[in-house]
Amino acid sequence: MVSPAFFVCCRQGVGVKTNWPDLEHGVEERLDRLGYELVELQWAGNAQRPVVRLRIERKALDRPVSLDDCAAVSRDLEGWLDRDARLSSRYVLEVSSPGLERPLTRDKDFQRFRGRRVAVRGSEVLCGRASRLEGELLGLVRGGDGSEAIRLRLNGGDEVEVPRAVVRGARLVHEWNWKS
Repeated sequence: MVSPAFFVCCRQGVGVKTNWPDLEHGVEERLDRLGYELVELQWAGNAQRPVVRLRIERKALDRPVSLDDCAAVSRDLEGWLDRDARLSSRYVLEVSSPGLERPLTRDKDFQRFRGRRVAVRGSEVLCGRASRLEGELLGLVRGGDGSEAIRLRLNGGDEVEVPRAVVRGARLVHEWNWKS
């Protein structure tokens, strides 16, 4: 069984927690050059010690991300991030694989994992049922007005479309086989 890889690198200084699209774009460019894709970038921590959390996957999808992959990406990014004046020199960079219950963040994730079991969390009650729904992912659908929805087949067989505008997160649900 494959376990998620994880690598942490720390720096010293004062920081700011924020969202910078150009920083995310720069991370994506560097990952692309190294043969990886950004699955998710999260900001955590506080102003004194911001945390930049990256989940990555291989572009080739030929094998899972290893600890060595995470370390190589971290080494490549840390020098580049160190030169960004907006980031504190005390930031923490965490690089990891998406894991078994990986988040679904990009349109292509919703196509790639069609037929798999997923959990969707909402900022409100979803489809008149609950704030968390679980079921088989049927894909991503687009409305004529440009809106998007995640289409699911729930346990009872009902099919629902959850508007992406109210989705706080979606992830795979690993189905454990306890018999083997």
